[in-house]
Amino acid sequence: MPPRMPPWKKTLLTAALAAAVAHAAPASAEVDIPVLVPVTGFLALEGTSQRNGAVLAIRHAADRLRVRSEVIDTGTSPEGAVTALERASGRGKPLAVAASMLGTQMLAMLPLAEEYGIPLVTVSGTASITERGNPWVFRFFPGDEVTKTAHARYVVEELGRRRPAVIYQTTAYGQSGQAHLRDAFAKLGVDPVFEEGVDPGIRDMLPVLTKAMAASPDVLVLHLHSGPTALFVRQAAASAAGIPIVAGSAMHQPSTAALLEPAELKGVCAETSASPVSGGSPEIEKFTADYRSSFNTDPDAFALGQYDGIAMVLDAAAKGAATPEDIRDVLSQTTYKGLAMTYRSDGKGNMARSATIVCYDGASRIPAVAKRYEAVAGQ
Repeated sequence: MPPRMPPWKKTLLTAALAAAVAHAAPASAEVDIPVLVPVTGFLALEGTSQRNGAVLAIRHAADRLRVRSEVIDTGTSPEGAVTALERASGRGKPLAVAASMLGTQMLAMLPLAEEYGIPLVTVSGTASITERGNPWVFRFFPGDEVTKTAHARYVVEELGRRRPAVIYQTTAYGQSGQAHLRDAFAKLGVDPVFEEGVDPGIRDMLPVLTKAMAASPDVLVLHLHSGPTALFVRQAAASAAGIPIVAGSAMHQPSTAALLEPAELKGVCAETSASPVSGGSPEIEKFTADYRSSFNTDPDAFALGQYDGIAMVLDAAAKGAATPEDIRDVLSQTTYKGLAMTYRSDGKGNMARSATIVCYDGASRIPAVAKRYEAVAGQ
């Protein structure tokens, strides 16, 4: 009969075995999160920021996750986005996709995402992408119904202006913003004195600026992409228009501000969800430092929103969400404290409800936060 093991030795052996098991588990999980965004074309600046935010979140994934991620340039055509989603899905179903911020591309991808059952995580501001009853889309940037409400309220309530001239892009993004601006101004008892859409390929804003100024506005309200925004601001500064400009979210981007001299930015404000370069918390400052170190440029709200969105997906995966359906359920039903804000779906996939106005002083390309709008009506 073998000798009986002393209790103390049995306890030590049990503890050693438990420690060995604990060290070996949990097993690493492999997940696939493609990044399908426009990094060429007229949305290259915004799309590159979106890509960088997703890539940085993946780099910060929990140790137990092995993340496979391919970056595919969608260009700016709807067909390019659909092809990218088909390509990404051809090697197996992704856990989720960082999806293009361009509204027309998102609208084209929605039916395919529903057919394949893949969550699309985006920072697109186009309102209609979450108005089609598609349970697979999740927006981590406030939609136009939020940002344009803040946009209009700042013009009227803070600046005291009641004769806005609105210049918007002829893309789906621009048309969505223009429609929501019109509604937001109407609720404030204000009618724009001028409204005109411009193609993103236009290289001279002087004609539309001249027509806008002929209507005697007291503020210029822009809803344009990055390049056209910089061009308009530069030509407005050169023509000494002398009235405030309150632009859309493209203006808050450091890459947009870099196209202008600080003096050209004097009197210019912009709506956005957040401004990482403006600071505000140790977490935001760490994110900004990591971003600068990784990409040798400054982050913007598109990068931060996409970071938060993919970080929420990865957090769910680290806690056991193993299928696209699991991720959809987590995004649909739970609250997540991100860096920009706390996110929770409104039932349609709108995860963000706050907006910020930032303004430039003419001496720096770093804007200051002028006004924060929390829980804005509209979502």
